[in-house]
Amino acid sequence: MSYQPRLKEKYKSEVVASLTEKFGYKTVMRVPKFQKIVISQGIGDAVGDKKMIDSAMSDLMLITGQKVISTMSKKDISNFKLRKGMPIGTKVTLRGDKMYEFLDRLISVALPRTRDFRGVKVTGFDGRGNFNMGVKEHIIFPEIDIDKVSRIMGMDITFVTSANTDEEAKALMDSFGFPFTKN
Repeated sequence: MSYQPRLKEKYKSEVVASLTEKFGYKTVMRVPKFQKIVISQGIGDAVGDKKMIDSAMSDLMLITGQKVISTMSKKDISNFKLRKGMPIGTKVTLRGDKMYEFLDRLISVALPRTRDFRGVKVTGFDGRGNFNMGVKEHIIFPEIDIDKVSRIMGMDITFVTSANTDEEAKALMDSFGFPFTKN
């Protein structure tokens, strides 16, 4: 038998049944699911120091286990000493098993390690069933060796779901045990 991530098995065995019961879907194919997770970092100080992009890419590759690309500036901005085509950030898109593994590590290990963590605010939904959140320190992931980090950077995480409404997407994320704040 081949390996399947823990949350992928949970989705198939528990989440589909609970969401079908809650929203009354006629078929299993209507049940919302995660399509992809996009992790991005904007590194404004990379204009002065090119090695910051390399260290950010290596850290993000350790966290996700997948190749990271650098994002380039689209236009010149003289006040920031920015030229078109300069690397100013990093980005990775996770799908399939790696997406579920990252989600599992984020929920069970990384978020509880955040300093003064009281939950994730629900205000990150965009109206179409997608959720955005920010992490202030990338060192909350256990793969990162704190002694070797030259600079602590934040990251933006976007969860893209097949849900049509924010209510369905929140129910999907709740069923995986996502730690939302209680209002």
